[in-house]
Amino acid sequence: MKATNIETPGDPVEMRRLGRSDIRVSPIGLGCMQFSGGGLAGLAIRTIGQNTVDRIVEVALDAGITWFDTAEMYGRGRSERALAAALRAAGREPGDVVVATKWLPTGRFAGNIPRTVGHRLRALDPYPIDLYQIHEPFSSLSSMPAQLRAMARVLRAGKIRAVGVSNVGGRRLRAAHRVLRDEGIELAANQLQINLVHRAIEDNGVLDAARELGISLIAYSPLAGGLLTGRYHDAPDEVAALRPGRRYTSRGAFSAAGLARTRPLITELRAIADRHHATPGQVALSWLIRYYGDTVVAIPGASKPRHATEAAGAMDVRLTADELARLDQLSRPAVR
Repeated sequence: MKATNIETPGDPVEMRRLGRSDIRVSPIGLGCMQFSGGGLAGLAIRTIGQNTVDRIVEVALDAGITWFDTAEMYGRGRSERALAAALRAAGREPGDVVVATKWLPTGRFAGNIPRTVGHRLRALDPYPIDLYQIHEPFSSLSSMPAQLRAMARVLRAGKIRAVGVSNVGGRRLRAAHRVLRDEGIELAANQLQINLVHRAIEDNGVLDAARELGISLIAYSPLAGGLLTGRYHDAPDEVAALRPGRRYTSRGAFSAAGLARTRPLITELRAIADRHHATPGQVALSWLIRYYGDTVVAIPGASKPRHATEAAGAMDVRLTADELARLDQLSRPAVR
């Protein structure tokens, strides 16, 4: 399926509304999995210390990023606490930024949601939860409707502002929307992997449902684990240093055959980047937040301050219609 509603090239990227909520965010946010201090997250990414977290958050804010996505699962609350500490260090008050976090449903019943939301608020203290998401709803011991109704109770209690889900396909996304609509609440967002080489939303009903129902799509891994930066095409020997979890979930993207398959796309990303005085990663992010109109926002991670600065800079890269179409064309043979 071909995407529509592409932004007019050259137009400034404005703040975007999360679903039909009253929450507005920059098209690029910051994913905070790296802030977890180890645990399961350490299998996929390199985690970092608090001093580095403080600096990353500071430069992200200075560069125009207005929101942060974290989760209970990221270090059992360590990422949430690290984010809150960094926001305090940056002098930000509650309400100055948007904070999204996630409830961990694995092995839990829906009743755990209202019982534990206070733990999430304490971890993020003094910052409120703007968007509360169900992290992998299908790993819960309760049905997704039961989880959503529990989220609705938490929202009505004034403890969160909006409800989201993650990794939910098109049919189930419509069902989730109906459950919350019956509670008088709009589903704000669905978080899932979207990037130039992961475009399943176009074929599985997610993009259609999101546009029809006014649901935002939050793209995690928007650079495909670093693949779209071109780093591993230049230095394939560095693939051996990747975390086991990243290699496992990449479905062969970092193999010799995988790198060969995506090389034409990387070559074009570099050519476009040169014309815009940008980096290939910035071009890939710019494509993502523009190609699908205002439906998709992205949350790249950062393990160094310069990564946050670079990610934010993607909001200023104005791709032409021809460039958007060319990347669309070249990415299709590489889509996994």
